[in-house]
Amino acid sequence: MKKLIGIALIVLLSGFKANHNASISVTGIVLDGKNNQPLANVAIAVKGTNIGTTTGKDGKFFLTSLQNEAVLIFNVVNYKEKIVAFNSKSSDIVVKMTSLKYEMQIDSMEFEIVQENVLVKPGIARAKTDKKYPGKSEMMMSSQATRHITVSDSYFSPPHNTEEYDFIQENIFHNPKNVPLSTFSIDVDAASYSNMRRSINSRQMPLKDMIRIEEMINYFNYNYPNPDGEHPFSITTEVAQAPWNPKHQLIHIGLQGKKLDYENTDPSNLVFLIDVSGSMSAQNKLPLLKSALKMLVNQLGHKDKIAIVAYAGAAGLVLAPTPASNREVIISALDNLKSGGPTAGGEGIKLAYKIAEENIVENGNNRVILATDGDFNVGVSSTSEMVRLIEEKRQSGIYLTITGFGMGNYKDGRMEQISNAGNGNYYYIDNLNEARKVFITEMKATLFTIAKDVKIQVEFNPDKVQAYRLIGYENRKLNAEDFNNDKKDAGELGAGHSVTALYEIIPQGIKSAFSRNIDPLKYKNETPNSHSNELLTVKFRYKKPNESASKLITHTLDSQTIDINKTSDNFRYAASVAEFGMLLRDSEFKQNASYQNVITLALGAKGEDKEGYRQEFINLVRNVEILDKEKI
Repeated sequence: MKKLIGIALIVLLSGFKANHNASISVTGIVLDGKNNQPLANVAIAVKGTNIGTTTGKDGKFFLTSLQNEAVLIFNVVNYKEKIVAFNSKSSDIVVKMTSLKYEMQIDSMEFEIVQENVLVKPGIARAKTDKKYPGKSEMMMSSQATRHITVSDSYFSPPHNTEEYDFIQENIFHNPKNVPLSTFSIDVDAASYSNMRRSINSRQMPLKDMIRIEEMINYFNYNYPNPDGEHPFSITTEVAQAPWNPKHQLIHIGLQGKKLDYENTDPSNLVFLIDVSGSMSAQNKLPLLKSALKMLVNQLGHKDKIAIVAYAGAAGLVLAPTPASNREVIISALDNLKSGGPTAGGEGIKLAYKIAEENIVENGNNRVILATDGDFNVGVSSTSEMVRLIEEKRQSGIYLTITGFGMGNYKDGRMEQISNAGNGNYYYIDNLNEARKVFITEMKATLFTIAKDVKIQVEFNPDKVQAYRLIGYENRKLNAEDFNNDKKDAGELGAGHSVTALYEIIPQGIKSAFSRNIDPLKYKNETPNSHSNELLTVKFRYKKPNESASKLITHTLDSQTIDINKTSDNFRYAASVAEFGMLLRDSEFKQNASYQNVITLALGAKGEDKEGYRQEFINLVRNVEILDKEKI
């Protein structure tokens, strides 16, 4: 009993608040069974529940809300899965995992060659040759001899952390007299937020380049007014002092997409493109992926069709297009997927688009849903090759959704670039709750695009604005001339989705360390400003999903600044998330930002919070504050 009390005190002091209904808590460490070295990024799942975590750099972990005699499942790349029966007498445990041999003749990962470039696991639904869909699944059990494959070291991720994130060069302040226009593509991706959360829940500070502030802001829904005019979205703007520097101002721009009657929408033609390579074997990868896709299947209607393409050493059609109402067949095909082998992602993408194109629904929703950890290593595999491939495929009118899974060898930068190139969006699934959010709460809206190639261009009034800075969207910036170029790709807006963007500005007459010291222009325009009350003009361009010519909307914002305490909950909550993102990035522009300021802002703007996502954010901030202090 004293031991349990001691653990509870440790948890309380560390700032990680446990559920008050928790029966038992456990702390432990995971070690390499041979050399007793700590293992980082081990995925830990509690069997039969949604509870899970990962080990930190020191191999340690903490779990709460456990029942007595719970079963813990430990998974990490290159190690044999470990199952531990836990009870209240073992609240402090040491787990030792056995390393796999790098070179092995596969038993559990043998494949039968049933068609050129198609690999099928023996003992599961074998592909029966079909004229239109070679490899069409008919649930035939195979007892034929199999061809053995020897997997080399390169097919496995090394035991150390090989996660990859693209470098982000943070946006700087610009003088509107020299750079009058700020142009960018909208972004409704949310992968950065859930990936950041995964890191914090593993008691690790997120890497700087893991943080894309616009994705953190747009993880949340905002209460913007629904559109009521000819355009499929409404526009909201506000201006108040910046929370991290009251001498500066914060501009808030919000778009709200029109909601649809999902009972009367056009049918969906979906192709699940599933990575079943060896790197997907961990509990928080392929098993979680299957659970997530089953959620989506249960949301679809009788008019919708689903096909499944899987890829490992090669790509194959696991399930030909099947009505979503035939759920047992679809779920059985998902259940039969097993992981093993290298990753031929490029071949998988080509086959998935081929199936989608052959079954395209005119005026319907045609989409490939890619589920992977991004570790492509066979065939077309470099990021640049994959981006070019996806850019070519997007011309077909088929949209792309990427869902990322796992950690340790996760390739975030690659998947973000592919998503940006492919008329699509990008999510990271770190647990079942996130899977529920993406595939039940939001996927219906995501599937139905109401506006494509949505671009924003802001022109600032130099009489009012000394300098401005776009917060986030570094990977979505466009050249000024791209705004009117209808051939230039940009972001998509789904039904009911909202988009939020923030600018920090330095008003004229304010001394600031971020004002750029540039000599006055000799040939500047001396024409008197006839728009003296305007702070800025926002222009929007978008295309309807099936059109190639864009439409223009113009919106102005006056310079009348209001007190931040009188702004909307939308404004204050988005500002709190942006401030937290700057702290995580240790931004040079964070100024007087603090965790306490973030918490105060977010608490005051939490609103109804039916799903609890905003409260979860506040808890994450509190946890990071503790982690940050532990670094000192």
